[in-house]
Amino acid sequence: MYPHERSLVEKLKDKPFILLGVNSDGDRAKVKKLVEAKTVIWRSFWNGGTTGGPISTEWNVQGWPTVYLIDHKGVIRYKNPMSPSQGGEKALDEAIEKLIKEAESAKGAADK
Repeated sequence: MYPHERSLVEKLKDKPFILLGVNSDGDRAKVKKLVEAKTVIWRSFWNGGTTGGPISTEWNVQGWPTVYLIDHKGVIRYKNPMSPSQGGEKALDEAIEKLIKEAESAKGAADK
């Protein structure tokens, strides 16, 4: 997933889009190395070194990876849009583009 996530961050850097990661690796130093090597170029929170950490528990995450798309109003609009049954990365990209258009339209209306 890292290559696709990196491409999204780079492609959408001037759009109303933010990627946040939650990492459950037991070895926190491993994650730091990924950040230093610019493999992970987005903000990533550490989940205490376990899939049962505080973030995944609060969000009721049952499987990894779990992807949530949250709109400009803070509403969860999609959960796991990229699962194979939902259409994979193409479905994820389409859902992101839809939410970006909505955010830009809302900003445009507010600017008038």
